[in-house]
Amino acid sequence: MHATLTSKGQMTLPGPVRARLGLEAGDQLLVTVLDADTIVLKRKPAAPGKPLRGLLARPARALTVEQMDDGVAAHLGAKHGGKVKEK
Repeated sequence: MHATLTSKGQMTLPGPVRARLGLEAGDQLLVTVLDADTIVLKRKPAAPGKPLRGLLARPARALTVEQMDDGVAAHLGAKHGGKVKEK
């Protein structure tokens, strides 16, 4: 298989290569030049939280720190039967 470099410095990876590696539009690749004739392309690892982005809807308004503290305290109180130690 081969790929042709365009005048803009772009190339298209052949379909069988993309399919074998499971590459999709928007995937990022790391490029390493080993010597005058060897280039290595590796898939850039996804950020750990990226697959979760957009999973939850944005709240209508932001909570205050006190509201968050109250929510955490209520959750821990329910989980531990009210045996949560205060600081």
